[in-house]
Amino acid sequence: MSTDALEALTGAGIAATSADSFGPIALDVPPESWVAAHEVLRDAVGLTFFDFLSASDELKDGFRVVSHLADFWGGSHVDHVLVRTLVPRGNAVLATLSELYAGANWHERETYEMFGIAFEGHPNLTTLLLPDEFEGHPLRKEFVLASRVAKPWPGAKEPGESDHAPSGAPSRRRTLPPGVPDPETWGPRPPGSPDPDPLAPAEAAATPARPRRAGAGGERRARRQSTPTAPPAADAPPTAPPADPPADPPTGDVPS
Repeated sequence: MSTDALEALTGAGIAATSADSFGPIALDVPPESWVAAHEVLRDAVGLTFFDFLSASDELKDGFRVVSHLADFWGGSHVDHVLVRTLVPRGNAVLATLSELYAGANWHERETYEMFGIAFEGHPNLTTLLLPDEFEGHPLRKEFVLASRVAKPWPGAKEPGESDHAPSGAPSRRRTLPPGVPDPETWGPRPPGSPDPDPLAPAEAAATPARPRRAGAGGERRARRQSTPTAPPAADAPPTAPPADPPADPPTGDVPS
């Protein structure tokens, strides 16, 4: 199925490539061919079942939009592929699939709310899950989970932080909850302060905090081994055993 789908796309003049993924094969297409690629896969390949559409934040590379299409035949046999495209972060706009697959309507509305990706031609691109007064897009990696700072976590998290802990109990250094950047990179700022890079906290979180220790050439350092003691020389004369101490003279009467 994956070979047929790729051949159908390239035969239609779409610059598609295939890539391995965690499951079905993934087909990458340019954003300008997003709708045309799905039309070919539906009509020429037979992928008539639309499963879902979502996205992932790739930081400075933009947003990767993913759809999952399937075809059922031969009883329980299923053929399915992932279709992916990459839209720039500064202009996150993509054509809607709602005219090809009715089920894309709901998924595009959710993706618009969570990632801020607009779908041109959508008949009703309005809020779906979030309240109307909500600001921001929660699944973008620069979105700050401020409630994790404003609201205390329930229960004792570290030694000495519980209300029942004895006074003077030791306490560790408090760490920021996941999803909360350093206070210097977000929140209210004095007038005239430069705007921080919104992606800096997400990029810092994606970088390993402690790289693996390596020696020259990137290989692990060899373990130190103790130097064995040299054996005695083969031609050395053997050491004589210590002499027995002299026997004590007999005591008592000496025969005449």
